[in-house]
Amino acid sequence: MPDIVMPRLSDTMEDGVVSVWLKKVGDQITRGEIVAEIETDKALMELEAYEDGILESILAEPGVRVAIGEPIATVGDGTGSVAAPTNANSAVPTVAPTVEATAPAVASQDSHADLRRTRVVKSSPLARKIARERQVDIDTVVGTGPGGRVTKRDVEAAHSSEPDAPADTRELSRAASAVAVQQVAGSGDYEEVALTNIQRVSATRLTESKQQAPHFYVTSAIDVTDLFAFRAQINATLDVGKVSVNDLLVKAVAVALRQDGSINVSFAGDSLLRHRQIHIGVAVATPMGLLVPVIRDADRKSVSEIATESRDKATRARDRKLRAEEMSGGTFTISNLGMFGIEQFTAVINSPESAILAVGAAADELRLDNDEVVARKILRVTLSADHRAIDGALAAQFLATLKELVENPLRIVA
Repeated sequence: MPDIVMPRLSDTMEDGVVSVWLKKVGDQITRGEIVAEIETDKALMELEAYEDGILESILAEPGVRVAIGEPIATVGDGTGSVAAPTNANSAVPTVAPTVEATAPAVASQDSHADLRRTRVVKSSPLARKIARERQVDIDTVVGTGPGGRVTKRDVEAAHSSEPDAPADTRELSRAASAVAVQQVAGSGDYEEVALTNIQRVSATRLTESKQQAPHFYVTSAIDVTDLFAFRAQINATLDVGKVSVNDLLVKAVAVALRQDGSINVSFAGDSLLRHRQIHIGVAVATPMGLLVPVIRDADRKSVSEIATESRDKATRARDRKLRAEEMSGGTFTISNLGMFGIEQFTAVINSPESAILAVGAAADELRLDNDEVVARKILRVTLSADHRAIDGALAAQFLATLKELVENPLRIVA
């Protein structure tokens, strides 16, 4: 009986979560048909059936994190343990009921186990496997997964908390930790919300970036009065598909990177990778976490093409329809919080890139022009740079180039 296993759907994916099964146990499935949606570290991806058959069992329920290659369902000819297709609702997975039924019987034979098994511990197959290998009592591990499910990370954290301590000491330590968490959890002062897969991966990578890449920051105030007028002229010629200020900034950054490639690099230990192509990531906030769709070869595209592609990818990012390859391979990222009225901020570098540009909101400010006070629109941008790959002078030169382009917007499209 073949298994459907957790596939590798992105180059950085280590495990995945079944978001929803689109087929029930007992349903006929056809090769190539979408049977489930998988939440990876980057996006929600569709899972196609490998072959024709009957979905005979579901091994990974929605919300359970499963390692790549682990089975998540079985497909057969329908003559095995599968209920008739016409009565699919009764063909529920047998794993969970078996655990629930046997737990009381075991508990009645062992008073010590009785104390620990009064709560049914939910855990992923991988977590149980690792717990067995490392001799971790999974009943004592506090789960941080959906619904309090114990994950691989929880088991590893429990195992590494006191690796050299005697077994009895570790047991006491885990019990004490569990009691402490339960006491805090019982205070009712907060609601615990499980991280999505994307939030979890983002948290890990941004922490690594902030810890490993020595960030430094340079800020420039750019006069965008003429840029706003230029955008109005462009949009007056367009019936649909208007251009935003951010679209013009993406193009300006791409042109600046083409003029000065010293910022379009990645740090690689004992060398720098100077990228020949310019792929601009644009950070997009979504309900499931921060996503960064990539505009490839942004320096070679018109502003209108960038605007169209940006709108499409931002919409699909919020709808969880972006493909993993559409969020991979960026060489520089732009994060814009201007639409929220934020005037200035700093951003964390999206590794392995070496720099990210934080864009604030344009504000009216008074400036001197030929000894006269005039009102101008000023936009502040802050470049976060990895000091291992970019020094202060290079960062300053890049911002000077960008400022020159934005304040003379015809040069962006020339």
